[in-house]
Amino acid sequence: MRKLLKIALIALVPLAGFAAFDRLAPASAAPLNVGLQRSLGGLEAKTLDIPGFTVAYLEGGKADGEPLVMIHGIGADKDNFSRVAPFLRSHYRLISIDLPGFGDSSKPLDADYGIDAQAQRLDQILAALNLTQAHLAGSSMGGWIIGHYAARHPDKAQSLWMLGSAGVLSAPPSEILQRYRQSGEFMLFARTPEEYERILDTVFVARPYLPYSVLKVLGDRAIANYPLHTRIFADLVSKPQPVLEGELMGSTVPALLVWGDQDRAVSPAGAEILHKVMPRSEVVIMPGVGHLPMLESPYRSAQDYLAFRKRLQAS
Repeated sequence: MRKLLKIALIALVPLAGFAAFDRLAPASAAPLNVGLQRSLGGLEAKTLDIPGFTVAYLEGGKADGEPLVMIHGIGADKDNFSRVAPFLRSHYRLISIDLPGFGDSSKPLDADYGIDAQAQRLDQILAALNLTQAHLAGSSMGGWIIGHYAARHPDKAQSLWMLGSAGVLSAPPSEILQRYRQSGEFMLFARTPEEYERILDTVFVARPYLPYSVLKVLGDRAIANYPLHTRIFADLVSKPQPVLEGELMGSTVPALLVWGDQDRAVSPAGAEILHKVMPRSEVVIMPGVGHLPMLESPYRSAQDYLAFRKRLQAS
């Protein structure tokens, strides 16, 4: 018994040391934590250039697999798909992109970050990756972008995985959109560490664990990006943008429409609205899950997607 206790104490020493390092040197510890998560999905950080922008992305998975290109939502970045990647890496070539204006990609303040402009950049990114076709995944604003892209380029979009997709403008306004319309409050953006904590409580029901260092670095990045990202959000809700339920009416692109039933950012009613107009779509409503299913419930999200792709292949 004493021997086991001694072994346990010895094992705890390096863990305690790293915990102290994580808190005392977050700028140094965060890349190690993020790198570990990426390694679990076999993801490697890379960059490419398109006109006017350098684009950061993660790539990995099955080298000869069909490409699955993943697009994050507003205020987010390419690592939003890192937690689901370990469950998909043996099936597909995984590519997770930082859209221009986000993450580690270029962020010119005067650029157009509307849905059509970002969809055009997605086409340029796919061309730079030498992809003539790809399966596309999109979370929130990313779902809006890939839906618009599929409406414009149905021959290039092999399938859509839309997670809490924005852009369904006939859906009831979400809590976040109502708050913005009533008070001008940006619930998805932070000016202080406390507001960043509020964002996490807003988009998740059960917050996934984040080491202190990662939380600190992400919060600092969100604060630095507040002016640009609030401007992008204001433009998306005030300027004419594509309406997915109109654009995708009768679309034959296969789609898996996923929502958490506790989504406070985008109304889950959007799932049935899109399902009615897209004849090859399927709906998954995840109980007890918020706005980011692939982060809050990565294993279930991956299993649902793998089953969707298996049915798609069989048909």
